[in-house]
Amino acid sequence: MTGWTADRIPGRHGRVAVVTGANSGLGLVTATELARHGAHVVLAVRDTTAGERAARRIDGDTEVRALDLASLDSVRAFAAKLTVDHPAIDLLVNNAGVVLLGPRRTSADGFELQFATNVLGHFALTGLLLDNLAAADEARVVSLSSITHRNAHLDFGDLMSERGYRAATAYGRSKLATTIFGVELDRRLRSAGSSIASVLAHPGLTRTNLTPRAWEHRGRAGRVIARLGLLVTQPVERGALPQLYAATAAGVRGGQFFGPAGLGEIRGRVTEARLSRDAADPAIGRRLWAAAEELTGISYL
Repeated sequence: MTGWTADRIPGRHGRVAVVTGANSGLGLVTATELARHGAHVVLAVRDTTAGERAARRIDGDTEVRALDLASLDSVRAFAAKLTVDHPAIDLLVNNAGVVLLGPRRTSADGFELQFATNVLGHFALTGLLLDNLAAADEARVVSLSSITHRNAHLDFGDLMSERGYRAATAYGRSKLATTIFGVELDRRLRSAGSSIASVLAHPGLTRTNLTPRAWEHRGRAGRVIARLGLLVTQPVERGALPQLYAATAAGVRGGQFFGPAGLGEIRGRVTEARLSRDAADPAIGRRLWAAAEELTGISYL
């Protein structure tokens, strides 16, 4: 994978790809490159007006559908229509996410908003689309992790971060849970003899629309921090390469994890990334899976 770029994506003609959060940032770059190489790309977005604007910027075959990952009703409605219109889905990129929202906020279902969006929404969506993914030839599910997962630990007695809430801590936990989900999904798919591959990726430190938004609750100090962050982050086009590699490169296996090769996996060319001990622990994976099934009411594998 030395020097891998989006120009090396193989032809995606005849394939259907679903990208959550595809109207901006990493999701928009991912959707753009998949469409550029021939895929029919479903832009799954909370704001369809923004999604339509994004679709007009993409040179390729796209459609825009409403999906609010923080609402399980929205996830179910999205999946119900999509599964009828696209009996076979080749790729699901669980890209969307929220980060560092200041004071604690909750979803439509009463869950902490970062955990609801980054973890539970994607857990439910994947399960609801699983039969359609199985109907495709060697489909992939790509889950977007973060280097913050390495310093996080789940508190199964407080998954919704109701005690001593800190936004950064809650975000790190949500990305650890996302990573655990991707790894556990791979275990379960392999155990079931499925041809679907669950793969993970992270973008290092990348400039997206979330970069300034992450600090906006800090006022003027937050704006200064956001500007300083621009000095160490990489362009979004480079940050999207690990998930594009996970989604399209030949020879990728379920359970693999890709990220930047530079110091601390902050930036650089695509390489295999390092999982934290918690992310790779099968016991934690089983426990999180059971919790996600109970919280979402959706069981699979």
